[in-house]
Amino acid sequence: MALEITDANFEEVVLKSDKPVLVDFWAEWCGPCRMVGPVVDEISKEYEGKAIVGKVNVDNNPQISTQFGIRNIPALLFFKNGEVVDKQVGAVPKSILAGKLDKQL
Repeated sequence: MALEITDANFEEVVLKSDKPVLVDFWAEWCGPCRMVGPVVDEISKEYEGKAIVGKVNVDNNPQISTQFGIRNIPALLFFKNGEVVDKQVGAVPKSILAGKLDKQL
């Protein structure tokens, strides 16, 4: 399962990570988010040890969502060395997300 990332642990889990990080910004009421969620969980398992994969509930964590200008969800941000290096907005196939994460390994 993907890690639960919050306003409180974002800096430690994402910005200070020595591995690439995929962060899924989502909400329970968002239909497309529910389609992407299981895909993100699969990627989390497949990239265990190689990358960090986590989810941010935008309703519960407004600070991070505002900081990164998240206006549409699902929004998936790819971080490397504490910086956003790629992003994807909307539901897309697993191969697209895996491909973007592979580029950061």
